[in-house]
Amino acid sequence: MDGKQSSFSRRDVFTASAGAAALLGAAGLPVLATATPALADGQHGDRHGGLRVEPLIPARNRGIILFSVRDRIAAAPDNTGVPYGFAQVLTRLAQIGYKEIEFAGYNQNTAILGRQITPREIRQILDDNGLVANGTHTQINPETFEQQMDIAQELGMRNIGTGNDPTNSPYKSDWDAAADVWNELGRRARARGLRLYTHNHDVAYSFLLDTGPLDANGKPTRSSGIRRLEYFFGKADPRYVFFEMDVFWAYVARFKHQTYTDRFGRTQTDLFDPILTVAPRTTRFPLFHAKDGNKNPAVANGYDMVPLGEGDINFQQFFQTIGEQDFHHPNWEQDTAPGGPAAPGQSLDFAALSYTNMSELTIYRR
Repeated sequence: MDGKQSSFSRRDVFTASAGAAALLGAAGLPVLATATPALADGQHGDRHGGLRVEPLIPARNRGIILFSVRDRIAAAPDNTGVPYGFAQVLTRLAQIGYKEIEFAGYNQNTAILGRQITPREIRQILDDNGLVANGTHTQINPETFEQQMDIAQELGMRNIGTGNDPTNSPYKSDWDAAADVWNELGRRARARGLRLYTHNHDVAYSFLLDTGPLDANGKPTRSSGIRRLEYFFGKADPRYVFFEMDVFWAYVARFKHQTYTDRFGRTQTDLFDPILTVAPRTTRFPLFHAKDGNKNPAVANGYDMVPLGEGDINFQQFFQTIGEQDFHHPNWEQDTAPGGPAAPGQSLDFAALSYTNMSELTIYRR
């Protein structure tokens, strides 16, 4: 199933979305409409005109990256009544309903145990709460990769990854070099039963500089219209290298990276489509960051982060159209969830709200 490819066109997206819209009572949604998710009437398993209502995201696949609650993971024992440290925070997340955890570091405040917690102790907390580690954001480099895989396997992960792009360069040669490294590390990960993945920010979907006049350093200054990470898709071996789309940053890319200068110096427009980026290669994306945002053209990114289901990104349409619901593992993330000393419980409150909204995404099946 790893690396599965399919033939998918814009017409397919319109067809899938129109069918979903008709069934969900939201006929007429455009392919990238920005409405809040359409929720079905009734409980999961109810039948409507011979159709079953089922969760769009299976309960076992609903996850959270701990970066969203990093303030409470890192907190020292306090008198706020809000959970702190791995044991208390993971227990609370399990009570909310989350089944999967993506890590963003393995440390907590040493005042809790009088020393740093160990991966084995974290694994016991996961097991005690019926939680599964589905991935991590760590440093990916050849020198420390074996050690990081040791930790990943201690925690029971299927995936090991990073929050950074393989390279920040706009040039093909650097992406080619990155692909060589990632293919080798991905091969090593697969040999140990792991999948190696990279997570995008918006710049990963900006345009390569790969044509036109050269600058003083002999580098091209214009673009053929190929986006950086999309070029990497073709260079990275689908057996060994996988991806975690951050849906928020993908829609930021749609807002920010719309034009490029072609080899003749002409401005060209190309609108990035997150759905069409995933759909043709849907099983190269085992993980997602389900991060929501409200449109705000006045800010540089075009969106303000908000809890899942409270913004303008249509997660109903996104996850229904890309298919493979059992294969995909969405992790809620909100960089801005921590509320600081004035609102120490905010990140966990947002985690609860986001879980509820994730669980209420539904799909009709015959």
